[in-house]
Amino acid sequence: MTDEADTRSETSTWQGIAVDGSDKEKLRQAIEMAVDYRGDVTIIRRSTGESIIGFAFDRRMGTSLRDSTIRIIPRGDGPRITLSLDDIAEVRFTGRDTAAGKSFEQWVKTYLRRKLAEKGREPAPGSNS
Repeated sequence: MTDEADTRSETSTWQGIAVDGSDKEKLRQAIEMAVDYRGDVTIIRRSTGESIIGFAFDRRMGTSLRDSTIRIIPRGDGPRITLSLDDIAEVRFTGRDTAAGKSFEQWVKTYLRRKLAEKGREPAPGSNS
């Protein structure tokens, strides 16, 4: 992981970051972040070099990388994939994080603005009506 990645805040996006799987601790951190990330990740398999692109939705952390796994819903059709962490050469945050820059507070402001506009029978800014 780059120094830039180490200094990112929880609210920033990880899009574009790649984490090398040779550092066990950074790989474990990257897997945790991948499950929290709301975009696709690309996993490069150590055993085959295959790239798996999809949404990381679950992980099971064991005592070693061999008994730790990540579960991915691949892009397109196909069954869910379970990979052992010791088979991961690299984790890339390749998809757009759909929640980046959005917050609950912003959602509340938008919701209230639309409700007030409805009461005044005026279309709300940014609404489709």
